[in-house]
This record gives sequence, structure tokens and C-alpha cells, in this order.
Amino acid sequence: MSGEIGLWLSVLSLVIWVILLGFWGQFWRCDQRLTRQETNLQKFPAICAVVPARNEAELLPVSLRSLLTQNYPGSFTVVLVDDNSTDGTANIASSVAQELNRTQQLHVLSGQPLPAEWTGKLWALHQGIEYVETLTLPPDYILLTDADIEHDAQNLRSLVTKAQQENLELVSLMVLLRCESFWEKVLIPAFVFFFQKLYPFPWVNDSTKPTAAAAGGCILIASQALTRIGGIQVVRNALIDDCALGQAVKSSRFTKLPHEAIEKAPEAEENIPSLTPSLLPSLSSSHKIWLGLDDLTHSLRSYPSLSTVWDMVARTAFTQLHYSLGLLILAVIGMILVYIVPPVSAIFGLLTGTWLVACVGLLSWLLMSCAYLPTIRFYRCSPWFALCLPGIALLYTLMTIDSAVRHWQKRGGTWKGRVYSKT
Repeated sequence: MSGEIGLWLSVLSLVIWVILLGFWGQFWRCDQRLTRQETNLQKFPAICAVVPARNEAELLPVSLRSLLTQNYPGSFTVVLVDDNSTDGTANIASSVAQELNRTQQLHVLSGQPLPAEWTGKLWALHQGIEYVETLTLPPDYILLTDADIEHDAQNLRSLVTKAQQENLELVSLMVLLRCESFWEKVLIPAFVFFFQKLYPFPWVNDSTKPTAAAAGGCILIASQALTRIGGIQVVRNALIDDCALGQAVKSSRFTKLPHEAIEKAPEAEENIPSLTPSLLPSLSSSHKIWLGLDDLTHSLRSYPSLSTVWDMVARTAFTQLHYSLGLLILAVIGMILVYIVPPVSAIFGLLTGTWLVACVGLLSWLLMSCAYLPTIRFYRCSPWFALCLPGIALLYTLMTIDSAVRHWQKRGGTWKGRVYSKT
């Protein structure tokens, strides 16, 4: 590139980073945290955890144990839905409860065959929630959590306290992802960083802003809110189901429709966000949700190689772009401009003696690294990884392109032996 073009591109990238750091929800600070506190509520509400489990026999002895041993003073039951596992998941779950003498606390369901219009996890959650509604003591809140999450002993108590004290309908945690192997250290903190940039947590937690999201590994949702939006089926075919659920709860536009309105709008059951406002009852205010980070409750899912992380990202990256070629092109251009241009400009400027281009590129690279540093520290990785963000972003860009290719080849959304690919 010529010096003039390089200068303009580097200046544009610098302006973008100034905007991101100063005016994009303070996403990079990593300061939205769940605090552990011993607050005694006047009454601890009844809670039921619903755990979808497909071939999770290896992890359940740790993850399920952490649920059954929660330090929670109120009524707490666990419903585990065995989603057609072939590894003895149900037997392992029952044996864990027997070892802890908590058989009365655990309910193990055998999942029904997966209908065409559902994703596996959401179908399992739906069955679990339907079962919960038949219990003698219906819960005030439902904890939706994955079978690979090891919960801190105080986690449930802290979630409930947060919800009760701040009148929140949904509280969700981006749990600490496993970050031990080389590729996990390279790519996992960046995954969290990009997620926070896409959904700035302070904006998610601000009831006056439309930004909404959740992290599917740990979601506490009020039963009343789940009923209001029409149940988990409102997001039943969403691959990024957690963010879709957060949007459905937070937005005052999304609420359970009368049967007559659904008959007039068949698309209502397919995708609630596509409904026109005229079909929806108006509400006076939005509904409060909260999303934050936590370093005590963590995921047991390992990503020991580049291919495992690659598959995890490629599974849903193109979904985030609504399967749009135009958005894919814009996303690739945006990633290059924001993350690749700064180091290229710096190196180009230094090699050619174009010092202004070099200085602007280096400054953008420095701002980028400073923005990434809090996430790197949160994951206890070497600060040098902050300087590697351009290369990491390039890998994520390639993963996104591969996600689109997989979708076009009808093999997108592969997970646990199932392929979810929209046409």
C-alpha cells in the first residue's frame, strides 16, 4: 500500500479504537463481577436446576456433585435430562446422588427423540422445565446450567441474592472457561474479549439500553419471567440460544402472546424477535437482567488443540451474522481494519521510514493491547499475550469464514453428533 493509503487506514483504525475504549460500554474493563456475600434474605426462594446432559458421564462426577452440594438454605432440586446419551450418563448421575445421599434431590429424566424444529440442548431444557412445572412445590427460579460447569459452593446463594436484592428477572454468569493448554491460553481469553465487545456487559446490565445477552452455562431465571415470554420454546431453534433468551427477557416487546395473536402470526412460534410491534402487548418498562464474569464457577470443557477451539467457534460464528454473505464480508473487512491494520501499518512504516504511519499504527496496537490486558489478567495469562491480539483476531476471522463455508456445505452447527444447519 502507498504511504497515503496506509496513513488513512491507520488513522481510521486508531479512531475506531479510541471510540471502542472511550464510548463502547467500557466492555474491556472486566468489572462486572458476581460478588460472594453471606447476606441472609428474609426468605430464600425455591430453586430448581435443569441440566441438559448428552454423553457427559466423564464430567458429571464433578459438575453434578458441585450442584448437589450447594450451600443454599432454601428448597433446591436438580432435574437432569439425559439427552439420548450412549455413555451411561443417567446411571452416573444417579450414582453421584447416591454417594452424596441426595437421591431425593435429583430427578433424572430420559429425553424424548429430538423434534425437527428444536436444537438438542433446548429440547432437553424444555422437557426439564415441563417436568419442573409438575412438581408439588413449583420453583420461584429455575437455574439453567450445563453439565460441564463446576459451581462454587456459594454460587446459587449469590445468584439468588443478586436477583432478589436488585429485582432482576435473569442473572447469568460468563463462567471461567478452561485456560490451561497452549491453545486455550492463546484463544479462550480472546473469545471472552470478543463476546464482551459484541455485548458490552455494562450495557446489558443497564435497563435503559436495548443490549441484551446471557451466557448459557449458568442462567438463573425467574419462573414468572419464563412464563411471560412464552417458555423456552421461544428460542427453540436458536444456536446462540443464551443471547436470544436474554433478549426475550429484557425487551419489553417480547412477551407471551395470546393464542389468537399466534394464530394470526404463525411466525411467532418460529422466531419471536421477528414479530411486528403491532402484534405485541405494550409494557411500560423493560425487564432487568444482569450478566457478569466469575472466576470461582468454571467450565470443565477442555480445548486441548487448535482444532477443538476452531470447531467451537465455527459452530455458531456464521449464525451470529444471520447467515448473511454481506455481513460476513463486512465482518471480515472490520476485523482486518480494527485488528490487522495497526501492526501492518507499524511494520510498514518502520521498514519504509514513513514515521507518521508507524507511530499511528503503533499507537493503535498499544491501545488494542491495553484493552485486551484486563481479560488476559482475569485469565492469569502472560501479559505478552496482549500484544498477540492481531494474530489471534486473524485466526478468529478465518474461523468465521470457515463457519460460513460449513453452513453452505450443510454441515454447520455440528455438536454432539448432531448437525444444525438452516437453509
